[in-house]
Amino acid sequence: MLVNLRRSVVLSVLFLAICGLAYPLAGTGLSQLLFHHQANGSLTPYGSTLIGQTWQGPEWFQGRPDGTVLTTGPGGVVVSGTNQPGPRSKSLEQAVARQAAALKKEGVVPTNDLVTTSGSLVDPDISPADAYAQVDAVAAARGLPIAAVRRLVSSHIHTKELGFLGEDYVDVLELNVALGHLH
Repeated sequence: MLVNLRRSVVLSVLFLAICGLAYPLAGTGLSQLLFHHQANGSLTPYGSTLIGQTWQGPEWFQGRPDGTVLTTGPGGVVVSGTNQPGPRSKSLEQAVARQAAALKKEGVVPTNDLVTTSGSLVDPDISPADAYAQVDAVAAARGLPIAAVRRLVSSHIHTKELGFLGEDYVDVLELNVALGHLH
């Protein structure tokens, strides 16, 4: 009986060392070595390229609204993936109307994606059509030629993976960082 107990304890400690320490440390080490930027959250000096940022004013490209537009109180934050209102929700209707009015005030013709949240509530990307819908307003607010802002947008379009997986998209953070350097 003691022999079986000793074997069980030795195997438990061995598998704890392999599965609980060696394997996670090897995975972390390889990810840091091979994919350092991605393993650390794809951080830039302006935020993460994986999480949508809030941009204020017509001089910046706007991403999809984040989950905070659906909260009721100031400073209320919605955690990703929670509190998604249904299609008949009054709070969703009001949030979409507020967002559309804000975009119209800035001179942007609202598109569906610019007034509704994504499934995760923190999507960092917009479609090229959404970016092009904002070109005139951004160019006017910054005093830049429309053609220069259009070229900037077209140079920041990420195409489908392998030519057929997913959709073309524009990372709003990357686009606005490049816009900040445009003179």
